[in-house]
Amino acid sequence: MGANVVSSVSNRRRIMQYVLIGVYLCLTVAGLVFMKLGGNPGSLEVKDGTVTLGMSIISGIGFICYLCSFLLFTRVVIMFDLSYIYPIVTGIVQILTLVASALVFKENMSAQSIIGAIIIIVGIIIMNFKKA
Repeated sequence: MGANVVSSVSNRRRIMQYVLIGVYLCLTVAGLVFMKLGGNPGSLEVKDGTVTLGMSIISGIGFICYLCSFLLFTRVVIMFDLSYIYPIVTGIVQILTLVASALVFKENMSAQSIIGAIIIIVGIIIMNFKKA
């Protein structure tokens, strides 16, 4: 009975790790999309000892999403080996950004970008092969 409890806790922990990665990926891509949709790089001004940050609401939402994704990524990095997780999540972010830019902004996906995405996917698959 004790082994089942340990296995159940381990499974829940593993599921939570993948949920955090999924949330990180969504926040990162959403942050990039909203910042571009807002079309405002923002302004930082210091006047009379007061710091003001000005940007559109849409860009602000993107900034908050991206900031939250960074904070979440610091947690994800702790859970996995850095040499394993960083290439995988950055590759997935690149592919999701490519797809989001085509869907949201109607940007063209060239043959080179599609080939590049395929190479990234193949790389992620190769990284996940178990060593014999």
